[in-house]
This record gives sequence, C-alpha cells and structure tokens, in this order.
Amino acid sequence: MKNFVRTFIKSTIFIVAIAAFSMTLSAQENTEAYNKAKQEITQTFGIFPDFFDAFPQHALPGAWQLFKELKGPKSHIDAKNSELIQLAVSAQIPCDYCIYFHTASAKAYGATDEEIKEAVALGAETRHWSMIIHGAQIDVDKFKADFDKMMEYMAEKAKEK
Repeated sequence: MKNFVRTFIKSTIFIVAIAAFSMTLSAQENTEAYNKAKQEITQTFGIFPDFFDAFPQHALPGAWQLFKELKGPKSHIDAKNSELIQLAVSAQIPCDYCIYFHTASAKAYGATDEEIKEAVALGAETRHWSMIIHGAQIDVDKFKADFDKMMEYMAEKAKEK
C-alpha cells in the first residue's frame, strides 16, 4: 500500500509539474501572439486604438487575423462596398461608433454621399420588410416558394429583352 501511495504522489507531482510547464508555455505563446498583433495594428493605423485594447488579450490575435482577412486582398468584396455593407448593418444595430467608423471608411474608399445614403436606405428597407413578414407570421416555406416563382418569372422576362 505504501508503494501505491508513493507512486500516486510522485505521479500527481509529475502531472502537476507538466501542467504548470504547459500553462507557462501557453501563456508565453499568447503574450507573443498578442504583442505581434498589437504591433501590426499600430503599424496599420499609426496608433493602437482603444477599441482593440478593450478586447481580451488572449483573443486579440484571432480577432485581428479575421479583421485582416475580411478586409484583405483575398476578399471578394471590394473595400468600398464592404464598408457600405457594414454601414448599413451599423445603422440597423444601431451603433454610433460603427456608423462613424464605416461612414468615414467608405468615404476614404471613394463612396459618395449618395452611395452612403443608399446603403443606409437599403438596410432600412431590409429591416422594413423583415418587420412586415415577421409581424404577419408568413410561413417560411410559402415565402420561399413565392420568391422562387418571382425569380423564375423575372428571369423569363429578362430573356425576352
């Protein structure tokens, strides 16, 4: 029995030591990833904005990576239209911070005042019809069937031109 207890204690100490070492390595990797993301953000914007500082440090590298990928060269939506989409969503949330950010960004990418107004109006139209359809409790399957028929009809009409 004494051998079992000694073995158990030694095994437990070994497991705790390995866990502590792993946690130290993980914390070190998280710190390095955070510092790299912070450096890239500062290089990109000239400052490290408070809204990035408000994000949990362990998760910032992933959030920054997503930010870069969605706005990077591999994006299938150009920067101006991406900002207009985000502006429309921002207006519907509503989020004053986001509205300011995405309006200024859209303008920086060449959006006109009319495009900005239209993006917001399109967001409002989506919200309008969503309220009507949800409020009337339209059956989703019926809605889809009607929509598919509408698209078929419009496709046929387009071929006639």
